[in-house]
Amino acid sequence: MYKNRAENGRNNLCGANVRLYRLKLLDRPSQKKFADMLQIAGLDIDKNAVQRIESGKRFVTDIELKVIAKVLNVTYQDLLK
Repeated sequence: MYKNRAENGRNNLCGANVRLYRLKLLDRPSQKKFADMLQIAGLDIDKNAVQRIESGKRFVTDIELKVIAKVLNVTYQDLLK
């Protein structure tokens, strides 16, 4: 039976890379500040959602991935590596 999870049990492939690229930003924004940046870009997300994405506990939609990549100034492919 097909399971909707990565091989490591996480609910997304991009979470670890979201954290990596967030911390590579010049001002190293906190999860709260990053959530604020995403909200400014039009994505209704809070600090808890960012934490759950980065820890792999939350699924990420393609729409969310597109905005996250834009805010991090990377491609969505970079987030999925």
